[in-house]
Amino acid sequence: MMRIFSSIVCGLVLLAAPAGAQTSEPWRAHVAAFAAENFKHPAWGYSHSQRDYALARSMAAADHVALDDDVLFAAAYLHDMAAFPKWADAKKDHSDAAADEIDTVLAGTDFPEAKKEAVRAAIRTHMFYRDPVGPEARYLHDADALEWLGAIGVARNFALVDPKGGKPLPQDALKGLQDNREKVPSRVVTPAGKALIAPRIAEENAFLDALQRETDGFKEF
Repeated sequence: MMRIFSSIVCGLVLLAAPAGAQTSEPWRAHVAAFAAENFKHPAWGYSHSQRDYALARSMAAADHVALDDDVLFAAAYLHDMAAFPKWADAKKDHSDAAADEIDTVLAGTDFPEAKKEAVRAAIRTHMFYRDPVGPEARYLHDADALEWLGAIGVARNFALVDPKGGKPLPQDALKGLQDNREKVPSRVVTPAGKALIAPRIAEENAFLDALQRETDGFKEF
């Protein structure tokens, strides 16, 4: 009876843990909780990290590529931390600044010390304009790139619009979508990632076609 009770309790603890943190390693719960508490932004906040992690894993599985899940999880959840003022460095790309800051989260946890350099490397190259090396870096890079395309790309771009009428304007968001469609696809490097480009572009085009019709060619937008 006690064994059954213990199993139930363990199951309830796992269900209560943040998404992606359902493991026996305390560091994962710590990282997920830290991200949920501190990374609040509609375009590159906690939910973006969750999606990057899930998409990177699914693409690697589709390509039959084995990933170190410790490296991927830590990199996915911490890659944009320097997009937030507390960890930003005006002299550095946010990717480099974030890579330099991971110990502020991982120090003192049970995260394997030997894997930290791989986490830093994946974070440094997560943006589409950089060149990833290694499987975790490549799949995080492509997941992050694909987040700028498709329906989620539309949502994230328009989430950046200033509701008070300052910059960025809705027209800036439209330009951002157009720029991403031109720049991002050629930077996707994995087979599974490349297979997702066309469907996402089709989603985006359908939205923009409808928006153009409903705003007199964007003139009333």
